[in-house]
Amino acid sequence: MVTSLNGVFKNAAAVVVAHYSGLTVAQMSVLRRQMKKGGAGVKVAKNRLAKKALEGTDVAHVASLLKGPTVIAYSSDPITALKVAVDFAKGNEKFIILGGAMGKTSLDLSGVKALAALPSLDELRAKLAGLLQAPAIKIAQIIAAPASQLARVVGAYSRKSEAA
Repeated sequence: MVTSLNGVFKNAAAVVVAHYSGLTVAQMSVLRRQMKKGGAGVKVAKNRLAKKALEGTDVAHVASLLKGPTVIAYSSDPITALKVAVDFAKGNEKFIILGGAMGKTSLDLSGVKALAALPSLDELRAKLAGLLQAPAIKIAQIIAAPASQLARVVGAYSRKSEAA
């Protein structure tokens, strides 16, 4: 169990620690499905074992948050676990985010919420692709514009000469 958790923490770009006391099994299942859908995961482990698994990882500083019934959400993407946890907390008041980590950076609740508001990596890639395509489209339109204007002028002269 400790070795498995240690591997999770070593590969995690982001970790969120939250209290889950009072959540039903169905609510926890919903959380797990939402995390899995986003490419993240959730672990519930004894705090003593989780602290031992955190040793030697970049996110070891979240060990101080492991008090009481805690759940650990993690993802290899720096935003996914944070975003899903914050969205889940909005709909479930018994899910209380304590803090988290992004690499060696420790995050409090406001830090987790601020990073969760950022677009995901896929959204950023889509925006970047759109920005890169826009100039190419504009260049093609500008290059094609004089030729189409010339064709219109020639067409107008031909119609004028046919009418006369």
